[in-house]
Amino acid sequence: MARSFNQVILMGNLTRDPELRQTPNGQNVCSFSLALNRSYKGSDGNWQEATDYIDVVAWGPLGERVAQYLSKGRPCLVNGRLQSRSWEQEGQKRSKVEVVASDVTFLGAGQGGDGGSYSGGSSSPASPKPSAKKKDDVVIEDIGDEPINLDDIPF
Repeated sequence: MARSFNQVILMGNLTRDPELRQTPNGQNVCSFSLALNRSYKGSDGNWQEATDYIDVVAWGPLGERVAQYLSKGRPCLVNGRLQSRSWEQEGQKRSKVEVVASDVTFLGAGQGGDGGSYSGGSSSPASPKPSAKKKDDVVIEDIGDEPINLDDIPF
């Protein structure tokens, strides 16, 4: 039997603040929704704008970081897989397709306004070295006022 491939990469803005909950066995789960904007050419030949809304779930430490650092309107990049689930509510069968996040990258300016981005994967958010200056998501090392001697470069 052939293996399937289920991977999703989405970039959008949060439609609401993330909601962090705990399962009965104590595991953290964070749910949030992304708004994905797209443009297409309509039947009249004019460009149209549309927005899709996708529900995302992040488990464990990843969910904790999403709830801590993201808020409504913030942009992020989500890498994960599609998952379908169904349940019965008030006698009616319900179903939903959502993204289970394996990694969330925080984009844009944070609450501190530093413009940093943090990967929500298995590592914790990294901060630049004290001697580093940050501008537009690029870390620039401060090497002082000494001129660079081209003979010191090994290549």
